[in-house]
Amino acid sequence: MPAVEPGSPAWRPRRRQAAGALVLVLLTSITLVMLFPFLWMIVTSLTPNGQATSPEFRLWPADPTLENYVEAFTGYPLLTWIRNSVVISVLGALLSVTVSLMAGYAFAKFRFRGRTTFFLAYLLTIMVPIQVTLVPTFLVAVNLGLVNSIWGVILPGAAEATGVFIARQFMMSIPDELMEAARLDGAGEIRTFCRIVLPLSGPLVAVLAVLAVTARWNEFLWPFVILQGDDVLTLPVGLASLQGGDLFSTPWGTILAITTIAVLPVLIVFLVFQRQFVQGIAGTGSK
Repeated sequence: MPAVEPGSPAWRPRRRQAAGALVLVLLTSITLVMLFPFLWMIVTSLTPNGQATSPEFRLWPADPTLENYVEAFTGYPLLTWIRNSVVISVLGALLSVTVSLMAGYAFAKFRFRGRTTFFLAYLLTIMVPIQVTLVPTFLVAVNLGLVNSIWGVILPGAAEATGVFIARQFMMSIPDELMEAARLDGAGEIRTFCRIVLPLSGPLVAVLAVLAVTARWNEFLWPFVILQGDDVLTLPVGLASLQGGDLFSTPWGTILAITTIAVLPVLIVFLVFQRQFVQGIAGTGSK
């Protein structure tokens, strides 16, 4: 093959091909590194208990077994934990998405005094860590009788500033003329919101739903504080309760089996709303 001189017409396409191959190798390497913990989790869940911390552990077990999954369902109240997490995730996501849509609509389409100041102050709450508000929120929950209740987990996170910000940014891209035309036709604010804004906000709803379900499903610290009974524990809190004793007495195979089960719902939700999620994120940055 003849040598290609730098700067010649055939040199640039080859340089682009080489750069593309380098990027592909780099992205593939990063993907493999990120997927390795998931592979480790699945392999450990399929390895007989006791081998995960022994020299017999291999990257893929010689004799895969489902005994860890059987132990997870028969030895622990796993179905109760899953039920509690599903109820909290579904109700919490419905409430959070509703509040975010309505608050985002108000910030994006209504003109009132102090709107920008109030919105910026609301955004600043994102920077406040949960450890700062943990004690005051717990005292409020005690006074309202929400301790050891699923509503004690759901209500404090109903108005997330991140969801309101995303909704507001997306709805700013909806033309005002559509809502003005609906009002001229006699539609009230609720009807305008339900008949005009909501049908145009499908990708936004998908984004908010994925974020809300993921946050609720994986939430640990606040449920750990507010839930105090075995029959109301969520999956992350119940999973943490299995870790005790020394390294060799902890049932790592069962823990990783429960962890694998815990990952599946979030993965399914993301795959179902993947296209709408990408469209919603793209629409959020349009203004």
